[in-house]
Amino acid sequence: MDFKMINIKSIFSILLLAGFFTSCVDYLEPYPNGNRTTEDVWKFQDMVQGLVGQCYDNMPRNYNDNEGVYLDGATDDVVITSTTNAISRLAVGALPTSMDPFRTYWDRDYRSIYLVNLFLKDRRGYNTKFLVNSHLDSLVKNRLQGEAFALRAWFQWDLLQKFGGKGMNGQLLGFPIVLEPIDIKEQTNLARNTYDECVKQIIADCDSAYKYLPLAHRDFLVPNVNDRAYAGGRYWGRFDGITTRAIKALVYLTWASPRFNPGNDITRWDLAAKNAKEVMDFKMKTDAVTNGFNVNKATNWFDPNFGGIIFSARYNNANDAMERMYYPGGFQGTGSVGATQEFVDAFPMKNGYPISDPRSLYDPSKPYENRDPRFYATIFHNNARAVKINTSTTMYTFENWLNGKDAAGPAVNSRTNYHIKKMVFMGLNWSDNSINRQPHAKFFIYWAQMCLTFAEAANQVEGPEGAKYGLSAKDAMAYLRKKDNTDGGKGFTTDPYLTEVASLGKAPFNGFIKNERRLETCFEGSRFYDLRRWTTDLASLNKPVHMAKIQKNADGTFTYNLDQVVEVRAYSSAYLPIPYDEMLRMSNLVQNEGWDAWK
Repeated sequence: MDFKMINIKSIFSILLLAGFFTSCVDYLEPYPNGNRTTEDVWKFQDMVQGLVGQCYDNMPRNYNDNEGVYLDGATDDVVITSTTNAISRLAVGALPTSMDPFRTYWDRDYRSIYLVNLFLKDRRGYNTKFLVNSHLDSLVKNRLQGEAFALRAWFQWDLLQKFGGKGMNGQLLGFPIVLEPIDIKEQTNLARNTYDECVKQIIADCDSAYKYLPLAHRDFLVPNVNDRAYAGGRYWGRFDGITTRAIKALVYLTWASPRFNPGNDITRWDLAAKNAKEVMDFKMKTDAVTNGFNVNKATNWFDPNFGGIIFSARYNNANDAMERMYYPGGFQGTGSVGATQEFVDAFPMKNGYPISDPRSLYDPSKPYENRDPRFYATIFHNNARAVKINTSTTMYTFENWLNGKDAAGPAVNSRTNYHIKKMVFMGLNWSDNSINRQPHAKFFIYWAQMCLTFAEAANQVEGPEGAKYGLSAKDAMAYLRKKDNTDGGKGFTTDPYLTEVASLGKAPFNGFIKNERRLETCFEGSRFYDLRRWTTDLASLNKPVHMAKIQKNADGTFTYNLDQVVEVRAYSSAYLPIPYDEMLRMSNLVQNEGWDAWK
């Protein structure tokens, strides 16, 4: 898309189809050819709103892409079945400049930033007259102004996560900060700002957004019923004040982490904890009372109105993309990814102890028995059954042993002999006369993430059981360990291991939090960034990942070899590359270290 031309048809399509906006007049018909210069935008208030609305449509809407589960394929959690996949090639150190899987996100983020900069420039968007009634007009313009700042913060945060890192000049760098509506395709002299400058800009935009936005888009926070046409629950899924606090918590958490905080500035951890706690307090004290949020409820991946959501993508209705990619070919799937043995081993036993602890009673000859209930809600292992929801009907039984129908080898089966259950709707069977497909969405920020963010940061500030924030890191982790599982299983009612590891102090509890984060946020695309912010070397990233090699015996039992290497990771950099063609075009850009062939 040409940044200086706005596609009127596409904006109107977004407005009409998504139902994002309400106006006191009918929508105007677009010009026949659909293209006009940016000056034409200001003639129509619907199109001014479209500058903000289109940015939401630029966001991903599921986990089946290079920002979701495929990105986990570059970590120790997942192996991608196709060895020619760009992320697979990244993981083994064989990514050519012609296959950059992140190039599109650089464009998307700057395209979105351009749109909101156009809205924010000279307060032109804010000064647009949207409605005749001055009070209702103020509701609309304040919301849009706040959303514009929040969206800029969001896409800048995405740029920082993906492209921030140590440059070849030895400096920690972020991205080129652009606060004017310019087409970066026409800019040849942009330079990357420092990492710290980028963090401060994102935080500033979050704070600016907070001044204009309602605390949350909830009808109960809008006492005047007549205002609810322009405020309240109808804007669920759009940025609000509490979401900007959540973004700040995530930004501060990364900025506080060892790779980006070599001096271990504790104030960064403190800011991460404070902002995460503010979000948690809102969920527990406000949403829990009036919006049906329950800390003990499992995450419902198929409910776009799930109470634990803080910020979510627009949903894909009646969708089966996740089921298709996770199920093996024998059950009409594509087996596109599989969990590693390392990930499976990260699950504790049903008594809460890690499998490495003798008290766990782990039996390597029966590795899938008596595991943490979360394991059975997350992984399809050998001889597991896919049971139809609310019934005892077995839809499919997994045969991952040598020569079994689901064993590694065919292109439609996982290479690890594990298939993924998380985000699979267990009421879907393609053999049914009426196929039950459910909504799928990407939960960008939700309850569990804030618990994990708070716990990690608070533990760094004052250890597992401090009282500074009115909630301890241990307390936050207890919320997660107690909650129900997505397949109906129950969490830990007693948890001696949590008590024990908390008593050991900051470092052991930090390791515990990291493992819990791994389990709770698996296959969401976050572990790639977690591993890099936690570590300061490449050795921890460049380890082989393993699969399960399974032999079925004559008596029907199985012999397991859980130490079979399936892929060797080889990273020359802890960072992602700045897009190669941008490096060639912009002489002032500095490439991240380790990408010598991309500069």
